[in-house]
Amino acid sequence: MAEPATGVQPQSIPGLLARNAALWGDRPAYREKEFGIWQSWTWAETAAEVRAIALGLMTLGIERGDHVAIIGRNRPALYWSMIAAQMCGAVPVPLYQDAVAEEMVYVLDHCGARFVIAGDQEQVDKVLEVQNRLPGIHHIVYLDKRGMRKYDHSRMNALADVAAEGSAGHARVEAELDRRSAELTYDHTCVMLYTSGTTGKPKGVVLSNRNIIETSKNTAGFDHLSQTDDVLAYLPMAWVGDFIFSVGQAYWSGFTVNCPENAATMMTDLREIGPSYFFAPPRVFEGQLTSVMIRMEDAGRLKKRMFDHYMAIARRVGPAILDGKPVSGLDRLRYWLGDVLVYGPLKNTLGYSRIRVGYTAGEAIGPEIFDFYRALGINLKQLYGQTEASVFITQQPDGEVRSDTVGVPSPGVEIRIAESGEVFYRSAGTFVAYFKNPDSTASTKDAEGWVATGDAGFIEEGSGHLRIIDRAKDVGRMADGALFAPKYVENKLKFYPNILEAVVFGAGRGMCTAFINIDLTAVGNWAERNNIAYASYQELAGHPKVYDMIQGHVEEVNRSVAADPMLSGCQIHRFLILHKELDADDGELTRTRKVRRNIIAEKFADLIDALYGGKDEIYTETEVTYEDGRKGAIKATLTIRDAAVVAQERRMAAE
Repeated sequence: MAEPATGVQPQSIPGLLARNAALWGDRPAYREKEFGIWQSWTWAETAAEVRAIALGLMTLGIERGDHVAIIGRNRPALYWSMIAAQMCGAVPVPLYQDAVAEEMVYVLDHCGARFVIAGDQEQVDKVLEVQNRLPGIHHIVYLDKRGMRKYDHSRMNALADVAAEGSAGHARVEAELDRRSAELTYDHTCVMLYTSGTTGKPKGVVLSNRNIIETSKNTAGFDHLSQTDDVLAYLPMAWVGDFIFSVGQAYWSGFTVNCPENAATMMTDLREIGPSYFFAPPRVFEGQLTSVMIRMEDAGRLKKRMFDHYMAIARRVGPAILDGKPVSGLDRLRYWLGDVLVYGPLKNTLGYSRIRVGYTAGEAIGPEIFDFYRALGINLKQLYGQTEASVFITQQPDGEVRSDTVGVPSPGVEIRIAESGEVFYRSAGTFVAYFKNPDSTASTKDAEGWVATGDAGFIEEGSGHLRIIDRAKDVGRMADGALFAPKYVENKLKFYPNILEAVVFGAGRGMCTAFINIDLTAVGNWAERNNIAYASYQELAGHPKVYDMIQGHVEEVNRSVAADPMLSGCQIHRFLILHKELDADDGELTRTRKVRRNIIAEKFADLIDALYGGKDEIYTETEVTYEDGRKGAIKATLTIRDAAVVAQERRMAAE
C-alpha cells in the first residue's frame, strides 16, 4: 500500500494513528468479542480512547523513558495502552500472559518497569506475588474490574478510571502530552520485546519507530494490504509477530484488528470474522487438519468417498489454479464443482473463506499439510524472521510458493551466507540493541549492521530462495564425521499428526536417537477407532500398538532422510515415547514452544543413557509442575525400541 498523500510521513505509531483518524475516521479499527457480542471502534474512536489513556497516565506521573509492562490476552484496550505509553514518551513492554510469576519477575526487574497494565485479576495477582522484589513499580492498572473491589487501591486503579481521570483533568497535562508526542522521531523506541530465552535468560530487544514502520511499510506493500483487510489478533501480545501484524502493519495499512473472546472460542470467532490476512504457526494448521481428518474418518461412507475424490482433484490442480498457471477447462470445471461441494464448505468451517494472504512461520510445516491448504485455494505462504529483524527476513512472493523454502529476501532486506553456513541479514528493521546487554548486541550485530540469525541455510541458485537447515549451534558432527542436524529430522517427524513433539540426539555419537511426544487428540481418536482402552496420557503413550504406529513413522522418516546424501547419517536408530508432554511450565519448552535442548538433556539424562546403553526399558521419575503451581512427580517404566535404518551401502548403491 502506498503512503497516502498527506504530506510528511508520520514518524511514530501515535503519528500513524492521528493520520488514520483523519483519513479513515469512520472505518473500523478494532473489534472485540466480549460476553458473546462483538463491539467495534472506528479509527476516530480509537484515537480518542488512546488519548484518554495517555492523559490518565500523565496524571499518574509517567515520565519520558519509563517502561510500561503490558500483560494480558489480546484486548483493544491493551493495544491502546501500548500506543498511549508511546504518546507519553514511555516504552511499552508486553509480557507473555501465560508466564508464571517467577518468569515475569525477571522481565519486570530487568526492564525496570514503573507501570504495569494488566488484563485481569489473574495477572494482577501474579505481579502482587512478586512486588516485594520489584520496588520500582510505581502503579498497577487493570482492565477487567471483576474480583478487584477489595484490593488495596492506593497504588492501583482500573484503566477506565485512569482514562476518565485523565479526560477530566486534561487541562493540566494535555499541553505536556502534546509536547511529548510531537517529540517522537524515527529513532525513538517504539517497543521492547523479550526473546523466548531458548538458551538462557530472555533478552530485551529494543525496536525503534524506524524498525517497525519501515518494516510494516515494505511488507504491507509486498502483499498489497489495505484498510479493507481484517486480521485476527489471537497470538501472544509479547510476540513480535503480533506486534507487527496487530500494530505495525495495522496502523500503516489501516486494516481492522479483531480480538477473539478467549482461547476456547478462538475457532468460532475466526469463523465469524473470516479474516482476509491471517498468520498461524504450523501447529495451528496441523491441529485443524488433524480435526478435519478425524471428522472424515467418522463420516458416512458416501461423504468420505466424495471428500477423498475431490481432494485428489484439489491436490492435483488446486495449487496451479491458485498460482494462475495453465489448467485444462475440464479440470477447472471439476475443481469448481469440488469447491461447491467440498472446498467451499470446508473453508467456511475453518474460517478461511475470505483469506487473501496467509502466512506460517516459526517451525517448518509439513509439505503435505502445506499443500493441503493451498489445494483448497488458500493462499498460504511461508516467511522467515525473528524478533531482532522486526519479524521479516524472507517472504514467498505469489506464484513462487513452495513448501521447502522460506522465500526470497523481504523488501529492503539483504542476506548473505557466511562460510560456516550461518545466515546473516541487515535491513531497516534491524533492532537497535539488546537492553542493558552491549556484549550480546556486539556479538549479534556487527558495525556494518549485519545480524547473525543463528540459523544455518543456503540460497538456491536460480530461484534465489532461502532454505533453512537447522539452528547453527545445533548443527554438528556425529562420531564418524557425518553432518548432524536435529531440527531437520524433528520437523519431518512432526509432519505426522500423531507426533506432537520430537527431540533428536546424536552430536558426537555413533548414532541418532529420539524422544517422541504423541499428540493426545490424534492418537486418542486413533485408539478409540481401534478399540484401545486407556486411562491417561502415560498409559496411551506406553501402549505397544502406539509404539508400533510411531515406529512406522520413525522408519518412514529414516527412508526420507536416507535419500539426502548430506544428512543421511541422521537416521534414528533407537527411540522412546515420553511419559509426559514437554511443557513450558516445566522449563522444557519456551513460551513460544521452542525446545530447550540443554534443559531436556540434563533433566532426562537417564533416558538418554538408556537409549545409548542398549537397554530395552528404563524406570524413571520426573518432577512436574501442576496448573496451580504445586510440584509433583510422575513415575514410569519406558519401553525403548530399535528402528530400521537404510544401510549406507544400499543408499550409495541407489545413488
